[in-house]
Amino acid sequence: MTFNKGADISGDRARRGGGRSRGRTGAAVGGGIGGLGLVVVLLLQLFTGQNVDLSGLTGQEQYSYEPEGGDSVEECTTSEQANTDIECRMDATGLSLDAYWGEVLPAQAGVEYVPPPFSLFTGQVSTACGAATSAVGPFYCPGDQTVYVDTSFFDELTSKFGANGGPLAELYVIAHEFGHHIQNQLGTMNAIDRAGTGPTSDAVRLELQADCYAGMWVRGAVDTTDANGVSYLLAPTKAEIEDALSAAAAVGDDHIQETFQGEVTPHTWTHGSSEQRQRWFLTGYDQNSVASCDTFAVSGGAL
Repeated sequence: MTFNKGADISGDRARRGGGRSRGRTGAAVGGGIGGLGLVVVLLLQLFTGQNVDLSGLTGQEQYSYEPEGGDSVEECTTSEQANTDIECRMDATGLSLDAYWGEVLPAQAGVEYVPPPFSLFTGQVSTACGAATSAVGPFYCPGDQTVYVDTSFFDELTSKFGANGGPLAELYVIAHEFGHHIQNQLGTMNAIDRAGTGPTSDAVRLELQADCYAGMWVRGAVDTTDANGVSYLLAPTKAEIEDALSAAAAVGDDHIQETFQGEVTPHTWTHGSSEQRQRWFLTGYDQNSVASCDTFAVSGGAL
């Protein structure tokens, strides 16, 4: 998607860096999209069927978390920067997501939207879910309700996982992680069994719902506006939607398993197949409602 000429993105949304781990308070949401930056991490998830606990991967003890502000991405002010600079694009995407969910969540779910902290990091970061490196990929930590992204992941999305690339593929990833925050606000995460695996497990349903929420935002993003009433984004083109669908397919459990282990083992799935991820993204895009994204109400055969 292209940011609209003249849109003001000076909201200073994303920040560089994270916090200090002093004691682990929870596990990250399987990375959502994350858990994809390193083949070893992927195979741990796929063979064990479990969402990876970040602190265990990085050899950290159980520490608590003390948030730190980090440096703001204050140099990002114009849509032209968002269209050419990855950090500015992340910052502007956060502003659009806030504007969208700030209207949709109260209207459709009766819940006031609380924007999640949005951290851009390089190399490694400390979180309430433990210490993480860029190998984990983008993820959402319920413990500090923060979205974490090392933007180098987007290159791996194309080079290692075969996605088309393009700005909307990147924005889909961020919208998916913000989708996990919506689930956290709605109480979905605490109401399900995230330890199960398989194509119809709660873990897969959680990820597909986040894909659906991402599709909702992509449909409604053109109507999100800055303080002057200028739309942040132009409507997506057909080619850009294809880029987002390509990214969704690239992070499907079946595609990842076939690519890195040579066979598909559905009983270990934690994120859903390529077909499921694409279909639920399109469900959100086409129907544009929180109710339509209730993956937990769908029978196994229709999921």
